[in-house]
Order: sequence, then structure tokens, then C-alpha cells
Amino acid sequence: MTRTIHAILFDLGDTLVDFGKVDLPRLFHAGAKLAYEYLSSLPGDLPDFERYRRRHLRAIHWHELLSRLTKREFNSLHVMDQLCRRMNFRLNRDQLLEVCRLWYEPLSKKASVEEGLTDLLRDIRDRGWKIAMVSNTFIPGEVLDRHLESLGLLPYLPVRVYSCDVGRRKPHRRVFQEALQNIGASPAETIFVGDSPKADIRGANRLGMVSVLKDPAGRYATSRHTPTHTIQSILELRDVIQQYEQENANKTNEDE
Repeated sequence: MTRTIHAILFDLGDTLVDFGKVDLPRLFHAGAKLAYEYLSSLPGDLPDFERYRRRHLRAIHWHELLSRLTKREFNSLHVMDQLCRRMNFRLNRDQLLEVCRLWYEPLSKKASVEEGLTDLLRDIRDRGWKIAMVSNTFIPGEVLDRHLESLGLLPYLPVRVYSCDVGRRKPHRRVFQEALQNIGASPAETIFVGDSPKADIRGANRLGMVSVLKDPAGRYATSRHTPTHTIQSILELRDVIQQYEQENANKTNEDE
């Protein structure tokens, strides 16, 4: 059946932005160090660094576990606020966002994008397609927006939906529906591109979207969550788009 497609949703991590293999404990330690140095310049009762690092590590692990059990998302901005208050830090929102940004900074430096990605996004936009991004994350959206801006991607992603703002995680339909509503598109006319069969492909299939799995190493060839299309590089998405545009053009010619 020919489908009229004119909207596309992207996942963020390892779809638009590649992080590759990372040493999370080392990055967590580096982020803790940056945040600790920042807090050292502000009035409050800061413990020694190791106690500070362990306390925050336990808090994040606990909220991550709770999130997976309840299928709800948390926002690290609120966690940082609670932890800072326990140390008698009364930070405003900008200061709390700076703490979160410093925690995220070491990971952000590991990020890369495929050469030609901005050209692809510009081409999609110039075709008149609606674009949005949907990401599972507990990192505040303002921090991620700043990172996207530094990578030159923000102008091409006018709608960005973060699970920490919705309170749910993909594959929950509410996260996808938030983006669809914001761009004014139905699932049937939308492509979703992601790297996770369980979170991205399962959720997109359940809503009736065209699902595209980015799987560079072929890790998910036998996944029970089958995508409509599989690509190894995000740039291969251009071929998928052209396929649907050609189908639409052929149908228009037949109708005439």
C-alpha cells in the first residue's frame, strides 16, 4: 500500500549523534569533578569530593532503577536540586542547569555526527517535511539543546521532545504522540528513525509509523521488533525518503 509520508521523527543518542563505546564510570567521575569545582565557588556546605561523587552516583542509580521499574522518567535537574539543598546550596534554575551541564560535559565531548548529516537534515527540511526529535533522557532539555546547537543541528530540529519533560520513556506512546501533535502529523504519514529495537522500533510500530532502525554493526538482525527499513548510516535515510516520494509521485500520476 502506498503511504503519503511528509514527517520524520529522530531519536538522538547513536542515531543523530554518535557516542560510541564510552567508559561511563570515568566520565561520571570527570563530570562530578567539574560540578564539584563549580559548587566550590558558591556558598554552601560541600563535603569532600569522594563523598560528593558517591552520593550523586547512588542518587542517579536509584532514580534510573525506579524509572525502569515504573516506566516513568525523571529529570536530573530535580535530583541535583534536592542534593544541593541537602548541602545548604540554594541555587537558582540557571545555576542548577550549569551543574547539570558540567556533569554532562565529559560525555558531550565524546559525541560525533556523520559528515553530511546537516546537509541531509537541510534537504529534508527543504522538501517541506516536518521534523522532530524524540529522546529518552534524564538530562535537562536545555542542556541537550545547547549541545545540539554546538553541533550545528539545532536549527534543523524545531521540535524536540525529551522524556524527562514528558515523564514517560519510549516505547510509551505518549512520548511519540507529544512530538506528532507538535508537528501536526499522524503516525501513518510519519517515519521514525532510531537505534533501539525495544524503545524505538517497538514504539513506532505500535503507533503505525514507518520504522527505520539504524544498526551499523548488524547487532539486531534477529530482533523480534522488526523495522520497516534498516540502515547502517544515517545518510542512507535519503534513499528511504526518495522511495516514498517516488511512490507518492507514481500514485499521483495514476490518479491523473
